[in-house]
Amino acid sequence: MRTAWLLLLPLLFGGPAALAEPFLPGQGLNAGLVAQVSATALDFIAPRTLDPVPVSQLAVWGLRGLTSLDPRLSAELRDNTLRLASDGQGLLLRPSPPDDDAEGWGEAVAQMVRAAWDRSEAVRQAGTQGIIRSFFDELFNHLDPYSRYAAPAEADAERARRTGRAGIGVQLARRNRQIVVQDVATDGPAARAGVRPGDRILAVDGQNTNAASPDAVTALLNGPEGTRVSLLLRGHDGRRRRVDLERALVPPETVVPTRIGELLVLRISAFAGDTGLRLAHELERGLAANRPPRGVVVDLRGNRGGLLRQAVAAADTLIPEGVVTMTLGRDPDADHEFRADGPDLASGVPVVVMVDGRSASAAEILAAALADQRRAVVVGSSTLGKGLVQTIAPLPDGGELLVTWSRVLAPLGWPIQGLGVLPQVCTSLGGEALDQQLAELAQGRQMMARPLHRHRAARAPLPAPEILEIRNACPAAEGRDADLSAARFLIETPSAYGAALIGPPPARPQAGP
Repeated sequence: MRTAWLLLLPLLFGGPAALAEPFLPGQGLNAGLVAQVSATALDFIAPRTLDPVPVSQLAVWGLRGLTSLDPRLSAELRDNTLRLASDGQGLLLRPSPPDDDAEGWGEAVAQMVRAAWDRSEAVRQAGTQGIIRSFFDELFNHLDPYSRYAAPAEADAERARRTGRAGIGVQLARRNRQIVVQDVATDGPAARAGVRPGDRILAVDGQNTNAASPDAVTALLNGPEGTRVSLLLRGHDGRRRRVDLERALVPPETVVPTRIGELLVLRISAFAGDTGLRLAHELERGLAANRPPRGVVVDLRGNRGGLLRQAVAAADTLIPEGVVTMTLGRDPDADHEFRADGPDLASGVPVVVMVDGRSASAAEILAAALADQRRAVVVGSSTLGKGLVQTIAPLPDGGELLVTWSRVLAPLGWPIQGLGVLPQVCTSLGGEALDQQLAELAQGRQMMARPLHRHRAARAPLPAPEILEIRNACPAAEGRDADLSAARFLIETPSAYGAALIGPPPARPQAGP
C-alpha cells in the first residue's frame, strides 16, 4: 500500500507540471506586428517632431519600455551596436541599422523584443499589445506632453468622438423607472423620424428597456452604419408607436444655444467634425428671432479643444476677414496661415467670449482670434496654454499615433503654448477687483491694458518665470457665475464694451518657432 501511495505522489503533486506544455521560444509573440508598428511609427514620427530626433534615438527610447516591464532588462546603443542584457548578462548583440532606416529599426526592435520575450516572464505577461504600449510610453516620455499612442480600443473611441458614431442621434435619461429621450440631435435619424425630447423608449428591437440603464439602451441603439433598429415609443399623447430607423454617423452635439434675457448664449463643448456649421446655424437662427438678442456670448469654459480647422471655421462665422491663427513646424506641411473671409453672421452685434483655466487648444485658438481681431471681448481667467498641434496616423495594430508637429501663434504673433489667452476682463481676482474693473471700463479706462500689451507682445521662446509673471495678471481658475454677469454688463454698457475691446495696438505677426 505504501508503495502505491508513493507512486501516486508525482501524479498528485507533480502532475500539472508534468502535463504543462514546454515553453517554445517566441511562442505567443506577434513579432511581425511589433516590427510593422515600430517601423510605421518611426517613419511617421521622425520627420515631424518639433525638434529633430534621429530614428535610431526614437527606437532606443522606445526599447527602454522593456526595462519598465522588467527592471532586469536593459537595452542600449553603443558604437553602432544594439545590446540587450538581463541582470548584466548579454542576451542579444546586433549591428544597428542606419540612423534614418525606419524599416530596419522596426526589424531591430522586433528582434530585441523577441529576445526579451524568451527570457522574461514579465514581458510575456504583458503580451504583444502591452509591449507595443510600453514602447510608445517610453518613447513619448522624451517628447512633448501631448504626443501619445492610442491603443486600438482607445483609438476607436477617439475616432467616434471626432467623427460621430453610428446611432440614431438621441441622448437618454431615466425618469420614473423609464428610459426617456432627453435630447435629439439636429438632422439625425431620430429627428427626421419625429422622435422628440420626452418620448419614452419602451423597447429596442423587441427588447424591453424597463430595467435597463440609459447607457445600456444607448448601446442597443448604436451599431454598424446603415443597419436598422426598431423602437417602440410612447409619445407625449400617451400613445404607442413603432419607429424603424437606419443608423447613421451622428456628429456629437457640440453647440448648445440658450436665450438668457437679451443674450444669445452659445455653449461650445468641443470642436468636432461640424462644430463650425452648427455655430453658423445657431447664430443665424438666434439672430433671426422675432426679438433679436442685444449680444452674443460664446461659452468656451471647460472646452478642451478638438479639431483645429473647426476652430478656424467657428472664427470665420464672426470675423469678416483677417488672420485666425498660424501654425509653424519643422515639416513644411505643418506651416499654415489660416484666414477668415466672412461674412460676420452676427452682423456686428457685440460678442463676449467666456473662458477659464480649462479652456484649451482649439478653444484658445478661437478666443485668441476673436480678441486679436477686436471682434470680441474675452472674459474669465487665463486659459490652459496648449498651443501645440498634433497630427494623427493610423497604425497596423489598429491604434493611432498623435504626434505634435507644429506650434500655434495668435493673429498678433504671440504663442498660445504656455501663455494661454489672457482675458480683457478678469474674473479670477475676486468680486471687488471685478467690480472695480467694470466701473473703470464704463468710464473708458482699461485696467488690464498694461498686462495685455505685455502678453500680446510676447514671442517664443519664453522662459518659464516670464510666462508665470504674465499669467499672474489673471490667474487660471474654473468658470464662475461672475463670468456671465460680466458678459451681460459689457453688452448692456456700450462704453465698457468698447473700452474692453480696445486692446494693445496691432503688431506685425512674427513668424518664429
